Amino acid sequence: MISDALGNIDYDESGSGPTVVLVPGSCSTGAAWRPVIAGLGGRFRCISTSLLGYGGTHERRDGGDCSISHEVEVLERVVRTAASPVHLVGHSFGGLVAIALVLKNLTRARRLPLASLTVLEAPALTLLREAEQDRHHYRSFQDMTERYFAAFAGGDAGAIQVMIDFYGGPGTFASWPPRVRAYAMETTAINIRDWASAFGFGLSSAMVRSIDIPSLVAWGACSHPAARRANGIVGASLRASSSVEIAGAAHFMISTHAGEVARCIANHVLQVEGANGVSADVVKPVAAGSDGEGGMAGGLSLAEHRRPVSDPRPPNARR
Repeated sequence: MISDALGNIDYDESGSGPTVVLVPGSCSTGAAWRPVIAGLGGRFRCISTSLLGYGGTHERRDGGDCSISHEVEVLERVVRTAASPVHLVGHSFGGLVAIALVLKNLTRARRLPLASLTVLEAPALTLLREAEQDRHHYRSFQDMTERYFAAFAGGDAGAIQVMIDFYGGPGTFASWPPRVRAYAMETTAINIRDWASAFGFGLSSAMVRSIDIPSLVAWGACSHPAARRANGIVGASLRASSSVEIAGAAHFMISTHAGEVARCIANHVLQVEGANGVSADVVKPVAAGSDGEGGMAGGLSLAEHRRPVSDPRPPNARR
């Protein structure tokens, strides 16, 4: 635990080797990374934390100020405490916060030692407003959050099921263990602040293109089309990146496909470190094309650390 003037911040460390900072998504804590950390097999120094309002990380936002900058401040403190070059890995909203920190770091005279970035299906929803062909995906996020917020405002204690099933598919929330469902319900008000942060973060493809550290973007083959599309745009916009679609996975991949996620992270980090990569043959490679919904097939392998050969964005959205 980090003691900070604005409140405590979760900080847990295990293993040795290259430092990997693992940022979870909403409605969870650093404990959500335990299956992935187990898959990494102690070959990395793994540092996990929790976002604002979850676990032991003190909430420092209020209803009038949900800027993502508050999350970035917390993550920055975690990186500074790590006191070594960091491979930043973020899942879901944690992935969006990781992107925001990398962008902030670009403006510094003395940068934080960020060695690489891995984004696992971030809600980069504002990218879906850039091209007319993608705006129906943006409306999918809008429609879901409007139904979700209205249900919660109307007194539905289980309103968060709307959001969970949007991401994981019908029946996902009901399939979770009771204690996990209970925690999601208890933290619904915090999650609604997270969505305010996401909608308020004006991320653009031009901003993503400015990121200059090696990056990996991954999404699930069974994820919602809007989530797949948004992350496909992130991957296509990054200058030094690879993109991976994980077969059989949906949004909650760090739990359901922890082994595959661990191999993606390990391979990427070891490539950046200049070591031999981990075998990536269990991960579905990215294609040299797109089906227009973010689903990819064929083509680029994880071992090729560069941008996808083909841009999956509509022609009028390409630079």
